[in-house]
Amino acid sequence: MAGRLQDKICIITGAGSGMGKAMAHRFVAEGAKVILADISGKQDEVAAAVGNGAIGVHCDVAQEDPVKALIQTALDKYGRLDVLCNNAGFGGGMAPLHKQTAEHWDRIHAVNVRGVFLCMKYGITAMLETGGGSIVNTGSASAVVGWKHHSVYAAAKAGVHHMTKIAALDYSDKNIRVNAIAPGTMWTGLVAASKTHETPPEGFPMLAGIPMGRWGSAMDIANAALYFASDEANYVTGTILPVDGGYSIGFSGMGAERPGLTTAEPENL
Repeated sequence: MAGRLQDKICIITGAGSGMGKAMAHRFVAEGAKVILADISGKQDEVAAAVGNGAIGVHCDVAQEDPVKALIQTALDKYGRLDVLCNNAGFGGGMAPLHKQTAEHWDRIHAVNVRGVFLCMKYGITAMLETGGGSIVNTGSASAVVGWKHHSVYAAAKAGVHHMTKIAALDYSDKNIRVNAIAPGTMWTGLVAASKTHETPPEGFPMLAGIPMGRWGSAMDIANAALYFASDEANYVTGTILPVDGGYSIGFSGMGAERPGLTTAEPENL
């Protein structure tokens, strides 16, 4: 039986770890041909692990020439691009707004906003030439509700959400769908303890107010990305889908901090 992404050509950025890595495994399991981009150097390791001819590409999405080369890799190898998952991003550096630095603002926005813009710009250019496609952006629940000490990161992800909506309008008549996922409290990336524990240790605290009462997983995000990437979502565009255990709809306005998050240097998600 054919997979839900059978023979679709997909680029996933931030594919060296976390949610991007989970997307790679999920997409290949559904028959996709994937090109995995990351700046960490781990993209080749993930490509080898997922198999099916996966290609790893070193790419800094904040830089225009590497992004153009990334998109061109898909065109040179397969002649088209069907799915683009803009997942590369990082957070960290949580602090009250007056303690944030302009340097931190620039670094966060370079990857999380400029990177999504550049990848969409050149990905859409390719899709216009080959009949359309699906774009899946990774936003954040922090752009839907307020998270204490996340002013810079939340502003960047809010930009991703709005670019998603406008691009969806711009290309709705060109067979290009643009949607975004808004992850909530995920056991990956920003959680310091996730570096040493694959799943939350017993008794590990979590943000109050999660109706489903658990941390989210990278595969929860990958499953949502799979839906948006597949033809099952062919009448869905401009949607921001919270994958947050109900947090954003049940938000109490407490302004609580997310427990267990690292305040170290930003890292790729």
